[in-house]
Amino acid sequence: MAKWNERIIVVEDDPGLAELLVEELESEGFRVRHFLSVEDAWPQIESWQPDLVLSDLRLPGADGMSLVKQVQSLSPAPLMLLITAFGSVSQAVAALKQGADDFMTKPLDMEHLLLTIQRLLKHRRLEQEVSQLREQTHGESFHGMIGHSRVMRQLYQNIQQVAVTDAPVLVLGESGTGKELVAKAIHAESPRANQPFLAVNCAGIPTELMESEFFGHAAGAFTGAQKARTGLLKEADGGTLLLDEIGEMPLELQAKLLRVLQEGTMRPVGADHEVQVNVRIIAATHRDLETRVSEGDFRQDLFYRLEALTLQIPALRERGDDRELLAQHILAELTQASGAARQFSAATLDLIYQYPFPGNIRELRNAIERAVTFCQEDVIEPEHLPERMRLAATQLAPQITDDNRTEQDAQPLRTLNEVQQDYVQYVLRETGGNKRKAADILGVTRRTLYRWLEGDKN
Repeated sequence: MAKWNERIIVVEDDPGLAELLVEELESEGFRVRHFLSVEDAWPQIESWQPDLVLSDLRLPGADGMSLVKQVQSLSPAPLMLLITAFGSVSQAVAALKQGADDFMTKPLDMEHLLLTIQRLLKHRRLEQEVSQLREQTHGESFHGMIGHSRVMRQLYQNIQQVAVTDAPVLVLGESGTGKELVAKAIHAESPRANQPFLAVNCAGIPTELMESEFFGHAAGAFTGAQKARTGLLKEADGGTLLLDEIGEMPLELQAKLLRVLQEGTMRPVGADHEVQVNVRIIAATHRDLETRVSEGDFRQDLFYRLEALTLQIPALRERGDDRELLAQHILAELTQASGAARQFSAATLDLIYQYPFPGNIRELRNAIERAVTFCQEDVIEPEHLPERMRLAATQLAPQITDDNRTEQDAQPLRTLNEVQQDYVQYVLRETGGNKRKAADILGVTRRTLYRWLEGDKN
């Protein structure tokens, strides 16, 4: 079976060269039609819709330059590859600026010509695949979230249900699962959609500045406070404020936040009176707030106020085929930005499906970005992905040898819990048994890690 079957129109007035071109192209599997002039070729270009037009630059009547301009009017326009004499290279460069895709100089090197045609067509194929994937993922998107797995469909439904209320929402999920996207979706689905949406990472604000940052301050409230500051809560008035990593907020500020939630009032630093504020609070964290409450690092009353409406974002490893859909969507975004079309090999997609992604979507994006950077070919292979992914896949793969490759002795497919436990043990070995470091790599709290380990013992 021929590898290539794209349509090519050859426009060449030299019968001998034209015959050679047609013969070489057809031997590769291309479907070829030949014309002596632009005037003869144009009606066929419009009706037959070739994938590529191979044309001499100098032709009787209209020349190859005029054909380039005509072709640009078609949608989709075929690729244009020009043939030119060495002395006319400047004209060929001008044609590139008009929209031609490449040019070859005479005398032609047939092997080089075929490689150039194949490169152009392969790139076109990849562009079309990227476009199809982009359309596909657009249909699977919910406010920027990609996925159609059962757990994600449930999350979309929960977002729509909590969005219609004004009550605070607690968004839980491992690091890298997309908590800010969920918060934005809640805001977009709510009656506050046309009002401000602000997001702030509590862990990124120095403790001594946090009160002023959130609640604002009066002029002269402290050294350096020459002007009054509104504060994030008031800036988001009427809209939504996302407090990411709320577990990092100091206890004294938690008390002031609880008053905002209960009374709708706040007092800026150094102010003589309270001000009204109407803001919907969405809190997010990857930490176990119940543990922080028991340890005295988080107010119990604030926790109970927040947890009434809790959304749990599933980890990437729990989302089944969403992993491939997300990977293809990310690849389409990155290749569109870089202009270099890429596709995954089957082995790469298998690895992406097997790897548990403790860093979730953030880790997936970083891995694909690395692959696009280091892949010099059109196809991304496993070796282009981070080494830790390949090592983990080796650790998790069932070890089946020729001695035990029988129906009776074949190893059964393992459950997700078994795969997870194996990977947890792998991370613990790699960190020398350091549970704090292992929990950070896995993107979970130490309490969750201990719970997993206890489950493994049972």
